Amino acid sequence: MKNYRIAITTGDKLGIGKEIVQKALSIIKPDRKDVLIVGEKIDANYDHYLIEEENNGVFCYKSLEFVCELAKKGIIKGIVTAPVSKLELNRAGYNFLGQTEVIEGLFEKNEKKAQMLFIAGDLKVLLLTRHCALKDIDLTIEDVVFRIEILNSFLYEKYRIKNPKIALCALNPHAGEGGILGKEEIEILNPAAQLLRQKGINITNPLSADGLFSKVGKLYLNKEKQDYDAIVSCYHDQGLCPLKALCFDSAVNTTIGLDVIRTSPSSGTAYDIANKGIADPRSMVEAINLALSLS
Repeated sequence: MKNYRIAITTGDKLGIGKEIVQKALSIIKPDRKDVLIVGEKIDANYDHYLIEEENNGVFCYKSLEFVCELAKKGIIKGIVTAPVSKLELNRAGYNFLGQTEVIEGLFEKNEKKAQMLFIAGDLKVLLLTRHCALKDIDLTIEDVVFRIEILNSFLYEKYRIKNPKIALCALNPHAGEGGILGKEEIEILNPAAQLLRQKGINITNPLSADGLFSKVGKLYLNKEKQDYDAIVSCYHDQGLCPLKALCFDSAVNTTIGLDVIRTSPSSGTAYDIANKGIADPRSMVEAINLALSLS
């Protein structure tokens, strides 16, 4: 097989993946030699690798498995994934909480290196924890340091930011109010930030998330440069509720920390509008453009 810059999966067979991939490619018109389509056949003049599988969950997994193997062999430099259903994956026997976890498992057997970073222009939000219940959030100093080091390296290597400015969200309201509303800031986040600064990483102490994101929102809506090169959120909804409220159509879910860049639109499978021709491809456009630029 010849080499490509990126491979794009068509995602869940019952969702909008195939439609938004086709629409996005018609808008971007990337060079044919740069793109391989994996999964289902779409009406576009690009090379395809078709996954012959009837079961939807198995189809989704095999599509991801194939593109990861291509990346390991150096045949592709980047992966773009259309949305899949976590429920369909689990029904098929693949006990993963999402595509990020599938890809991480296919690349790293012993270490959890994949990080979930959402990118919308100069607004970047990293999630310290991903798809888990709030009651199961278990931050440690070592894990916080590990994940933010990966983020810092990504910003330096891919965006050429010499000394990235990173803001760290507190876990608790009002940054714990000196321990009255929770001790995670005192016991975990402050020590992690101190260790990171000792390593030369420019990061704040934990900041109250509501105040931080209110400033982020004002800057974004006024089309002004963000104060920070990245924001680190402690859990899924803390970071993604404000981000998706601001820029759902342009935000890109980006997996960093592995040997390949993976991007995905912020939308889900959208079963309710599948096959109606009305799916909005803008986030997929951004996902493909970002993968091409970073690969």
